Amino acid sequence: MVLESTMICFDNSDYQRNGDYFPTRLNVQKDGINLVCLTKLRSNPENNVGLMTLSNTVEVLATLTSDVGRIFSKMHLIQPKGEINLLTGIRIAHLVLKHRQGKNHKMRIVVFVGSPISNEEGELVKQAKRLKKEKVNVDIVSFGDHGNNIETLTAFINALNGKDGTGSHLVSVPRGSALSDALLSSPIIQGEDGMGAAGLGGAVFEFGVDPNEDPELALALRVSMEEQRQRQESEQRRADNAGGAETTAAPPVASGESAPSTGTSSVTLPNSNSEEAMLQRALALSTETPEDNLPDFANMTEEEQIAFAMQMSMQDAADDNVTQQAKRPKTDDAAAPMEVDEDYSEVIGDPAFLQSVLENLPGVDPQSEAVRDAVGSLNKDKDKKSDGKDEQKK
Repeated sequence: MVLESTMICFDNSDYQRNGDYFPTRLNVQKDGINLVCLTKLRSNPENNVGLMTLSNTVEVLATLTSDVGRIFSKMHLIQPKGEINLLTGIRIAHLVLKHRQGKNHKMRIVVFVGSPISNEEGELVKQAKRLKKEKVNVDIVSFGDHGNNIETLTAFINALNGKDGTGSHLVSVPRGSALSDALLSSPIIQGEDGMGAAGLGGAVFEFGVDPNEDPELALALRVSMEEQRQRQESEQRRADNAGGAETTAAPPVASGESAPSTGTSSVTLPNSNSEEAMLQRALALSTETPEDNLPDFANMTEEEQIAFAMQMSMQDAADDNVTQQAKRPKTDDAAAPMEVDEDYSEVIGDPAFLQSVLENLPGVDPQSEAVRDAVGSLNKDKDKKSDGKDEQKK
C-alpha cells in the first residue's frame, strides 16, 4: 500500500469568476479538489493532504493533514483575486512536502490551472528537473483553453517524467465538459493501475452517483445543489443588507387606530355635495329620523335651510323641557297651582300697581275720571276683603 503526502494548489485568480464551466470555474474547481481529497485520504488512512492558493502572494491555507474537514473549511473561504503565479506556487508546495512528518511518504503536487500562465516555459522546465531529482511527482488539471498553456504544461510534465517515467500526469478539460467527470476517469483518481478509487464505492463520486452510469441523475443532483447554494447566498445577502441598513418601516397599526403620519399629508377639499350629505346625516342623527323624511337641501334656498335649522333647534328645546318635567317628582299638593294664580290676582288687583301701570301706558291720562273710578273700585274691594278677614280672625 502506497503512502503519499499531497499538496493541492488552488488557482484563485480573477479568471475563476468566468461561467464557461457551470456554474463558475471557481465552483467546479472546488468540486474537483473535493474529489481529489476524498480519493487520497480514503485510499490510505495514513495519507496526508495540504491546500494552498496560487494567485498574487501564494498562501498555504492548510498544512499536511489527514483531517478532510479542515481542508474543506479552508477551501470554501477562497475568493477570486489577482493573477496566477504558477512557478512560485510549485516551489512553496515542494518546501511544504520536504517538511512532512512521514519521511517514507511519497511526495505529490496536484495543481489546478484555469488562467493564462505568465511564466516562461524554460523556467518551468528547470523547476521540473529539480523536482525530478527530489522524486516529487506533479499532476496538473488544466481547464479554460488559455493560449499556449497546454504546450507549456506538456513540456513541464515531460521534463518530470523523462523518457520512461509515468508518475506525473496532465489532464486537460475542454470547455463544455464536466471537470469532476474528467477527473474520475483520469490517472489522478484511478492511479497507474486503474485501482486508485477501488473500495471507495459511491463515496468517490459527487453526490454518491456515478455519472457514467446515470448521467441524467448526476446532472439533476448537481443542478439542484447549485440552486440551493444560490438561494442560500441570496438569503445571506438580504440578511446582511437588512442588518446594515436602518429600517424605516412604520410600526404595525392596530385595528381601529389610524396610521401615523409619514411627513406628507393628503388634504381633501370639501365640495357642495359632500357638505350637503354631511348636513343631512347630522340632522338625521340629531333628530333620530330617517334620512328619507328630510327635505331636499340641494333644492332649498339659504333662508329655507336656516328656517329649518331653527325649527329643529326649537323642537329640541321643547323636547328637553318635556323631558325635564317628566323627570320632576310628582307632589300630592294639588292646591299649588291655585296658590300661584291667587298670588297673580292679588298683584293685578293692587290699586297702587294698577296706578303705576296706567301712568306708563302711552295715550292714557292717569288723572281722568275713568282711571279714578277703576282705582276707587279696587280700593273698595280691597277694604271689603280686609274687613272680612278681620271678622274671620275674631
